[in-house]
Amino acid sequence: MAFIVSLLVFLLQAFLVVVLVRIVFSWISPYPTNAVSRLAFQLTEPVLAPIRRRLPPMSGIDLSPLVVWLVAIILISVLRTVGR
Repeated sequence: MAFIVSLLVFLLQAFLVVVLVRIVFSWISPYPTNAVSRLAFQLTEPVLAPIRRRLPPMSGIDLSPLVVWLVAIILISVLRTVGR
C-alpha cells in the first residue's frame, strides 16, 4: 500500500512540475513553438480545460493552473496521511 501511495504522490508532483513548465512557457511565449512547451500543453490541457470552462473569467487571467495546483497539493497531503 505504501508503494502505491508513494507512486501516486510522485506522479502528482511530476504533474505539478509539468503545470509549472506550462505556466512559465505561457509567460515567455504564449504560442507553443518548441517540443517541451507542446508536450506540457498536451499533458496538462485535459485537466486544465474542464476547470477553465467552469471558472468565471478574471480579467484575462487563467486561474485553472492555480486550482489544479491547490487540489493536487491537498491530494498529496491526504495521500501522505493515509499512506502512514
